[in-house]
Amino acid sequence: MNRQFNEIAALITENMVPYWLSRTQLLMGDEPVLQGISKHVLVVGLGGVGGICAEMIARAGIGEMTIIDGDRVDQSNINRQIPALHSTEKLLKTEIMATRLKDINPLLKLHELTEHIEDGRILEILNTRQFDYVVDCIDTLSPKVLLMRNCVDLGIPIVSALGAGGKTDPSQVRIADIDDTHECNLARYVRKRLHKFGIRKGITVVYSPEKVDQSRVIETEKAFPKKSLIGTISYMPAIVGCMCASVVIRAMYGEPGIIGSPS
Repeated sequence: MNRQFNEIAALITENMVPYWLSRTQLLMGDEPVLQGISKHVLVVGLGGVGGICAEMIARAGIGEMTIIDGDRVDQSNINRQIPALHSTEKLLKTEIMATRLKDINPLLKLHELTEHIEDGRILEILNTRQFDYVVDCIDTLSPKVLLMRNCVDLGIPIVSALGAGGKTDPSQVRIADIDDTHECNLARYVRKRLHKFGIRKGITVVYSPEKVDQSRVIETEKAFPKKSLIGTISYMPAIVGCMCASVVIRAMYGEPGIIGSPS
């Protein structure tokens, strides 16, 4: 790990952008790409949204990442999740994604946590390392809100993915402040919980106001720890994940005017 860190440091010191990032360099310039190599991003949740989000962040050349997920691949994931193949069924998503991300960027400084985080553990993780940005791709309400709250309390920029299930129209997906969301049930529940902590705005989210056909939602014990399952299509979680990644990447490259950019 020290050798890997030294190699990354050498790239930054010598102002050298790796050849595999040459197209990104052509678009963004040397300094922003080198700046990205020095950043550390946390991605929590590696499902339909989080898997593609983590991959896009890695492909942008961010130099250090922490990924967290406690799940194994299920066949029902295959229609929408990057880690999910018939050949990876029952394997840990963290292990699959770690192999994939390191194959994209062999110099990536990667930390893997295979667990479902909640309560005090969230704060412990956030205090363990210095994160430049956090991406919330959690699909259960309580840990999702706690992650947001703790990031606000610690002053860590965060972008949160809201509901992609039950939706099919990619043109309605947008980046907004949590206070500006509407027609999204998950956003409404999140806002209500955040209000109890005195948080009404200042959190960047990716969401869609597209109305959900409730006949595509079923309540079942199989959804535990959630209460229900909702229909999904291949591209919608990926679009939300890519938009979350865009918020992080543009902020890490120092692009001005990005909602949720570090001050």
